[in-house]
Amino acid sequence: LMNAAVAQDVEPARITQHCDSVSLCFSKGLGAPAGAVLAGHREFVAEAWRVRKLLGGGMRQAGVLAAAARLGLEHAEATLRRDHDNARHFAEGIQELNSPLCSVNLTTVETNIVMVSIRGGWASPAELCEHLRAVSEEELAETGQAVSVLLFPWSAHTVRAVWHRDVSARDTELAKNKLEFVARKCQE
Repeated sequence: LMNAAVAQDVEPARITQHCDSVSLCFSKGLGAPAGAVLAGHREFVAEAWRVRKLLGGGMRQAGVLAAAARLGLEHAEATLRRDHDNARHFAEGIQELNSPLCSVNLTTVETNIVMVSIRGGWASPAELCEHLRAVSEEELAETGQAVSVLLFPWSAHTVRAVWHRDVSARDTELAKNKLEFVARKCQE
C-alpha cells in the first residue's frame, strides 16, 4: 500500500477508498521490527480482535514496537522513494548491459520491485540466483570484492529483486556490478 501510494504520489486513503478492510504491515518497507494495523468497519475489527485473542495473539508492553512503526510511517515517503530510485537504477543498469541473457521492461519498474526476464544461456532463474548469491575466488581476484546478491526465482523465466530500507545506493551499485560480472562469465 505505502509503496503504491508513494509511486502514484497519492495518499494511501485514496487507494483504499473502496476497500472494506485494509491491513498494513509495518515491518516490510517501513522498517519496524514487527507489527501491523488492521482497519475496517467496527464490527469487522471487533471480530478480528476476538479471533486474535482466541488464537493466543497479543503482546504486552508493545510501545517500543509502536514507536518503531510510528517512526517508519513518519519517514515512509522519503524511505520508499529512495527504495524506488535504487530499484530503478538497478533496472537501468540491466538495460545498459544489453545482455542476451537478461532484460528488464523499464515501464514496469514503478516501485521497489524489479522483475528480470531470463533468457538464453541460463539453465533457470534459480541458477542465476545461485550465481549471484555465491562468491567465487575468480570474482575476488577480478573485482577485489566479495558481493552476495539475493534475488528470488519468480517463475520459469523471471527473477524478482526487491529493495527495502536496508539496501543502500552503494549496495545497489554492487548488485548491478555483480550481475554484470555473472552475465559476462556466463557468456565466456
